This record gives sequence, C-alpha cells and structure tokens, in this order.
Amino acid sequence: MNMTKFVRTSCIIATIFLFVACNFESEYTPKPSTYYRISFPEKEYNLYDTTALPFTFEVPTYANIVHKRNDKDIKWFDIIYPSMNGTVFISYKQLNNKRTLAQEVDTAHQMMSVHFNMSSGIQESNYADFENKIFADSYTLKGNTIASTYQFWATDSVNHFVRGAFYINGNPNYDSLEPVYKFIQQDIIHFIETLRWK
Repeated sequence: MNMTKFVRTSCIIATIFLFVACNFESEYTPKPSTYYRISFPEKEYNLYDTTALPFTFEVPTYANIVHKRNDKDIKWFDIIYPSMNGTVFISYKQLNNKRTLAQEVDTAHQMMSVHFNMSSGIQESNYADFENKIFADSYTLKGNTIASTYQFWATDSVNHFVRGAFYINGNPNYDSLEPVYKFIQQDIIHFIETLRWK
C-alpha cells in the first residue's frame, strides 16, 4: 500500500512539474535562414602564357586550365574550379574578312539570349584599356534558375575576339550559390583586366 501511495504521489509531482515547465513563459526567437558554409581560397594569380594561345592572362592558383580544341584561328579552353564545381568556358576567334567583330558580337548576344527567359534581370558592364587595346563587355544574369550567371567578350576590335561563359556544374540556385558566383566573377574580371594580346 505504501508503494502505491508513493507511485501516485510521484506521478502527481511529475505532472505538476511538467505543467509548470510547459507553461513557463519564455521569449521565442526564430533562427534566420541559413545557407551552406563555403570556404573560399585566398585570391592569388599566376601568369598563363602558352604558345597555344595568342594572348596571355592571369589565372587563379586554385583553378585548372584544360584545352579542348585548337584550330588555326579558333581555340577552346576551360578554366575549371574543382573546389567550387564551376567552369568558365572560353573560346577565342581570330577576326578576319569572313569573321568580323560585328558578327562575333551578334553571336555572343544570341548565345546569351538563351538565358533571357529564365533571367530576372541583366546588368551590363563595359571595360576599356586603350593602352593595351582591350575592350570588353560583361553581363551579370540574375535569376534563381539561371544556368550561366556571368558572360563576357573581349576584343582589340581588329584581330582578336574572346568570349566566355561561367556555369555551375549542378542545379542552379542563385540564392544559396551567390557567394560562389561573386567569387568567380571577380576572377573573370581579373582575367579581362590582365588580358594581353601577343
């Protein structure tokens, strides 16, 4: 009988304790939305100079260059970011009577227009280095399902034309991957600023 009384008393005390604990007023603060933590390497560049290309530029030490095709006047190569799962696809074309600057700029715009339907906005930037004859346009495309968030072309307006497009190798999600986009965009701007024709 004493054991039953003890169990009953313990249950009543536990119930009262739970009731008081559940009704204890405390301020609730919701946690803000979070994204993946992405660690970025320190910005460091090396000069990239090869006989396969008629120009030089500085490439990040944390990126790899893979040459894909090398014709007489057309060359393709990729700047690959293994730790960020991204690639900048670059093509070079030599301008001549058959391949004019106007045609190449038009082709670059057509290739970029594929992304217009998914874009929520496009920001254009211009770059001009008259001393080294580097003239470039770059385009930042925004939107949560955009496959290529940054595209550019650079030229000396007479002999050379370089076009590039940055892609993430995976499902695009601008909100969570924005830091990666901005980090690699800085490298592409550095590519344009250090571009030198041979």
